[in-house]
Amino acid sequence: MSQNQRGALFMSASMAGFAVEDVLVKAAAREMPLAQVLLVIGLAGMLVFAAMAARRGEALFPAAFLSRAMLVRSAFEVTGRLFYGLAITLTALSTTSALLQATPLVVVAGAALIFGEKVGPARWLAVLLGFAGVLVILRPGADFSPLSLLAVVGFLGFAGRDLATRAAPKGLSNRQLGALGFAMLALAGAILMAVEARAVVPGIHGLALLAGGTLFAVLGYHGLTFAMRTGEVSAVTPFRYTRLVFAMVLAMALFGERPDLATWIGAAMVVGSGVVALRRA
Repeated sequence: MSQNQRGALFMSASMAGFAVEDVLVKAAAREMPLAQVLLVIGLAGMLVFAAMAARRGEALFPAAFLSRAMLVRSAFEVTGRLFYGLAITLTALSTTSALLQATPLVVVAGAALIFGEKVGPARWLAVLLGFAGVLVILRPGADFSPLSLLAVVGFLGFAGRDLATRAAPKGLSNRQLGALGFAMLALAGAILMAVEARAVVPGIHGLALLAGGTLFAVLGYHGLTFAMRTGEVSAVTPFRYTRLVFAMVLAMALFGERPDLATWIGAAMVVGSGVVALRRA
């Protein structure tokens, strides 16, 4: 098996992990407040990555965390985590997952506008086509649901995080970034809990959902890290879109969702344009 094939395999596995995490978060939020779910999974994941960093002798709170770029990154991370969590809880998982696939397109456009990266006409056309796909999914008009904007704010937050990461100080390990990422998830939960001001004592089933959500979130992050370090980025990154396939299947099988034709068409536009934009990089 070539390096690119191994990278693609691990990328697909990590996307499956994230899709399962979304399902478990959505299910757990039916038994307890979403704020509690995000807070618990965030703290648990943070402890896992902090322990891994400590074993390697890495600082648990390096000074680089307080740099301007990392503070901006953290703010975007909290925004993405909070609104995406709300989206998968309050709207159809299939629709939210389809909208999430627009994140790389926003990153491409932002890299050109903010960092001055060269983006040719073909990639700009792909970005515009992807944004058109987002509008098809949102259906501005009679069928428009304001709650669908939660997913839009969520993927804009994730895109801002990815862009800020490019300006982040070098030398931070993936374990340190993982701990920080999960800490921001916990912070998102704490912010939401300040609004909801309630929590419940979960039963065995609820605890199992929280444990499973944490496990698949950590495994997904690890798989993503390994994938990006195995093979060529341009060959591996397009397999991020396998997350949509897993999410659609799980949403239909477990929640009885039936995405309509507009969602399928819009998702195909977003994914197709994203693959073209990445392959043309």
